[in-house]
Amino acid sequence: MSSTEDRRFEVLRAIVADYVSTKEPIGSKTLVERHNLGVSSATVRNDMAVLEAEGYITQPHTSSGRIPTDKGYRQFVDRISEVKPLSPAERRAIMEFLESGVDLDDVLRRGVRLLAQLTRQVAVVQYPTVSASTVRHIEVVALNPARLLLVVITDTGRVDQRLVELGAVIDDEDLAALRAMLGGAMDGKRLASASAAVAELPERAPRQLRDVLIRVSTVLVETLVEHPEERLVLGGTANLTRNAGDFGLPGSLRQVLEALEEQVIVLKLLAAAQHPGTVTVRIGEETQVEQMRSASVVSTGYGVEGAVLGGMGVLGPTRMDYPGTIASVAAVARYIGEVLAER
Repeated sequence: MSSTEDRRFEVLRAIVADYVSTKEPIGSKTLVERHNLGVSSATVRNDMAVLEAEGYITQPHTSSGRIPTDKGYRQFVDRISEVKPLSPAERRAIMEFLESGVDLDDVLRRGVRLLAQLTRQVAVVQYPTVSASTVRHIEVVALNPARLLLVVITDTGRVDQRLVELGAVIDDEDLAALRAMLGGAMDGKRLASASAAVAELPERAPRQLRDVLIRVSTVLVETLVEHPEERLVLGGTANLTRNAGDFGLPGSLRQVLEALEEQVIVLKLLAAAQHPGTVTVRIGEETQVEQMRSASVVSTGYGVEGAVLGGMGVLGPTRMDYPGTIASVAAVARYIGEVLAER
């Protein structure tokens, strides 16, 4: 890339930084005063004219300064050479906060709340998908001779508890046999496979356990089937209202909020971010969602031992602190993966 193009990118970078910081259109005089660009005001004005002609910046009002376009933000994001690292104290605080989570639900809720606070945007995390989860253990506890508590623990840290009314009593010998059958059918299997195996158990069960297994398998199959309405956790939605003016035309914020209510839209945006350690940034029309034309999505995957469990990220106006947001999304995703791996 030529020195002229490098200089123009520095002008663009300065415009993006100042506009994100001040919310005000940026003029050439301001750029020269605030940034050590090493060239005259005339050269900066000429560079801004070229950037505007190429669609990287625009003039929102006559006689005003310039603001970045979606194309300008994209160029800026693509050429970010240094993402602001979190300090050791920040990293330690994140880890300690997440480790205090009592179970998967609590860890994910904490992660969303933390990410919303760090970025001042809307944070969203996807629950581990069924295809990625494996049954670590199934425990059967007799609360009384006719009532059982089933506890399903997955490798992603999720713990589901279900009560089963047997309609008859079960003795210790049959209870031990039931535990063995359920463990053999479920332990170490992906949830979809475990569900299929459990559904087949009543057909080959001893006669005295058949009715019990029909009741137990009915409850377990329902537990193991994925529930789409439980797949997302959102936090910091109020942050959008604080930046309402950044969404451009009247009604744009309402459209973004409506899109957030359509979980399938958010899941689609997160689905493409399935590589832990790699942060994806979609700006404006790149989201391919009409309601999101004034918004950006910064997302990544989180997981354990190289396995992706789900996606997470933040959504906000295109005028956002991209370096800081990228760093925060990457850090929280990494530490959620580490916390889940230890459980």
